[in-house]
Amino acid sequence: MADFNLIMPKMGESIMEATILRWLKKPGDMIALDETILEIATDKVDSEIPSPVAGRLEKILFEENAVVPVGQTIAVIATEAKAGVAAGNGKPAPPAQNKPTPPTPPTPQVQVSQTTPSPPPQPAAVPYVPGTVSVTPQAIPAVSSGRFYSPLVRNIAASEGIGQSELDQIPGSGQDGRVTKSDILSYVQQRTTHQAPSVAAVTQKTEAAPAATVISAASSDGAIEIIEMDRMRKMIAEHMVRSKHTSPHVTSFVEVDVTDMVLWRESVKDTFQKKYGEKITFTPIFIEAIVKAIRDYPMINISVDGNNILLKKNINIGMAAALPSGNLIVPVIHNADGYNLIGLTKKVNDLALRARSNKLKPEEIQDGTFTLTNVGTFGNVMGTPIINQPQVAIMAAGAIRKKPGVVETPYGDLIAIRHYMFLSMSYDHRVVDGSLGGSFIRKVADYLEAFDARREI
Repeated sequence: MADFNLIMPKMGESIMEATILRWLKKPGDMIALDETILEIATDKVDSEIPSPVAGRLEKILFEENAVVPVGQTIAVIATEAKAGVAAGNGKPAPPAQNKPTPPTPPTPQVQVSQTTPSPPPQPAAVPYVPGTVSVTPQAIPAVSSGRFYSPLVRNIAASEGIGQSELDQIPGSGQDGRVTKSDILSYVQQRTTHQAPSVAAVTQKTEAAPAATVISAASSDGAIEIIEMDRMRKMIAEHMVRSKHTSPHVTSFVEVDVTDMVLWRESVKDTFQKKYGEKITFTPIFIEAIVKAIRDYPMINISVDGNNILLKKNINIGMAAALPSGNLIVPVIHNADGYNLIGLTKKVNDLALRARSNKLKPEEIQDGTFTLTNVGTFGNVMGTPIINQPQVAIMAAGAIRKKPGVVETPYGDLIAIRHYMFLSMSYDHRVVDGSLGGSFIRKVADYLEAFDARREI
């Protein structure tokens, strides 16, 4: 059979390239079906890539840290039929005879025993310098002190000079106390803060290991600290600049009286949590209104492909979420129009929780058609968000504040304390003009202002 070309997978509609973090197999290694071959990273998420076939890894075409376009061949795998060559002479094995063939013994599986041997003694701790490598991934076993460490965690530990004994002391927030990526990155950040070396120490270490990369330094007078962007921040920066170069941004604003919505949530939040086991926030209510408005104005739910407009039939709402590292990620509620408010609440809470713990699946950050970002979370009253390509619009919800407002009654206008907020929406002026953009954001505001304060849960 012909060789199988392993290609860089497409991890999202707007993702055009990915970085190879680590190869878990080397040329000549046998690979089982669905066995992880390598780890990759995009500006959205880190992922482990399984093999779609069983066979032998023949060739690796890109080294670690290489940035590879989506669809590019990254490795060649000889399928089992081709890999089954008679040992010793390089010639194909003779054809099978017409006689019963004994069953093939199952492939041995690695079992983790309940009692795990203690790890070998670690060498004396080496003073930590950010960005240097003093531990190899092979020195860190997958299981130690009864706890499993993923390849990604072991790779980060090695690259940050964290030995096994130190790794065993890091508190884990994952299942069975496992250390997640966010756990070890938070530890590294704290460790760097408490153990930041002097400029002289960094210089001395750099001279001893010229291949290492120093990610933190200072100006000659010590008045400026120089911090290199991490990989995710670099990719986000490129994504934002590319969006501005791609789309002429226009932003429209509306002020919304959300008093009925606020009073309703305040009155039902305790009952809602007891009944459904979920905290209800304003985000699912915003998403519900956006979905209704997209039904009224479907030309907001589009993307641009050259001179063509792609009208999306599915309404997939992305919700920007802040990570502990300070970076952002946008999980997507696919087919959001198929959920009621209870279903939206559960999806919002689940995606937000798993985003913060770095447990999102690649498909959960793909194929968004419209994005909501809640800048009110940070106390901001409004914002001018940048479009998440290849979408054509993004809406920002500002902080809700009490203000005096004019209320129309059958007895005349009155001044009353009301709850107000600003909605702002940036849109691609190539295909969304002011009429459509302004009408759409006004329609979202209308749905929020018309919220039924007697709505049952």
